Amino acid sequence: MNTLTIGILAGMGPRSTAPFVDLVVSECQCQYGATDDADFPHMMIYSLPTHFYVDRKIDHALLHDEVVAGLQRLESTGVSFIAMPCNSNHVFFDELAEAVEVPLLNMIEETLHALPESARCVAIAATPLTMDAGLYQNAVLGSGRQWVTTGEWQMSVNALIQTVKTTQDMSLPRAMFAELMAQAQQAGADSVIIACTDLNPAVGGYDGPVQLVDATQILAAATIKKWLALRTPDP
Repeated sequence: MNTLTIGILAGMGPRSTAPFVDLVVSECQCQYGATDDADFPHMMIYSLPTHFYVDRKIDHALLHDEVVAGLQRLESTGVSFIAMPCNSNHVFFDELAEAVEVPLLNMIEETLHALPESARCVAIAATPLTMDAGLYQNAVLGSGRQWVTTGEWQMSVNALIQTVKTTQDMSLPRAMFAELMAQAQQAGADSVIIACTDLNPAVGGYDGPVQLVDATQILAAATIKKWLALRTPDP
C-alpha cells in the first residue's frame, strides 16, 4: 500500500520553504491534535531554485518549464498531492495542474475562499508577475470588495521582497513591512493579502490595525485539510 504523502514544491524564494513547513506542522497540531512524531504526515519537500526575479525581466517560458519539471520530479517520488507555496507561479496554474496526475492545490482559490467578511477594503502585497496577471484583484472586486493601492505601493513591496532575499538580519525587512502596513492604512485598506511567500519572514510580530490575510498560512491549512480528507475518505 502506498503511504499517503504530501508533496511540497517550494524554494520560490528560498527563505519561504522552512516557514511553510513549520506552518503545515502547526496545522497538524491545530486541526487534529498531533503530538507524537508518528502523528504527523509523511512529506516530500522539494526546494526548487528558479529563474524568477523581482528587479528584472522574467523569461516566462523558462520559468514555466522549470516549475513543470519540479512538479513532475516531485510526483515521481510517489506523493499523493502537491502544495506549491508560490503565488506568482499560479499564473501558469492550469498548465501546471495538467502536467501532473496528482492533485495540485490552488493557493489563490484557497485564499480568496478564506477571506473574512470583515475584509472590505483590501490591499494586495505580491510580486509584479502576480499583480500583472490580476490573480487577486479581479476576484476581490468580483466579491463586492474594494481593491486598494497607491502609486508607490508596488515599489515598496518590490523593495521589501528584494531585501528579504538579500539579507540575513530580518530587523530591516520587519521595519519595512511595518511601514508598508502604514501605507495600506493610509490608503484606506482594512486588510492586506500577503500574497508572496518571500514576505512571510518579514511579517514578524506585526500587531497593527490592518488585518493580515496570509496566503501561505491559508495554503498550509488547506494542505492538512486535504491530507485528512484523503486519509479518512467519505463513506
